[in-house]
Amino acid sequence: MDHIRPRIEAKVIIGKVIGTVWSTKKDENLVGAKFLIVRELDLELRDKSNFVIAVDSVGAGEGEVVLVATGSSARQTNITKNKPVDAVIMAIIDKLDKAEQ
Repeated sequence: MDHIRPRIEAKVIIGKVIGTVWSTKKDENLVGAKFLIVRELDLELRDKSNFVIAVDSVGAGEGEVVLVATGSSARQTNITKNKPVDAVIMAIIDKLDKAEQ
């Protein structure tokens, strides 16, 4: 019997670092990785209810607004290559400009 798996959509999200996950025991491929809790933001930089645990590849800190890649794209940085990662902080946002609607 075929099992139907839900399709997980890879995307890039804007988020704010709200905390750290500490783990003394983890997969050996993840030793040295820093895990941060990132709350998703809308384009007005208001909190949404979603959050993700992401590996930090850029040295982000609590309170910073960041870009997070999810899905297989999360395994494309030097820090996450070929590791069991589904979310990575790939940039710290300095400014966000958007056209007025």
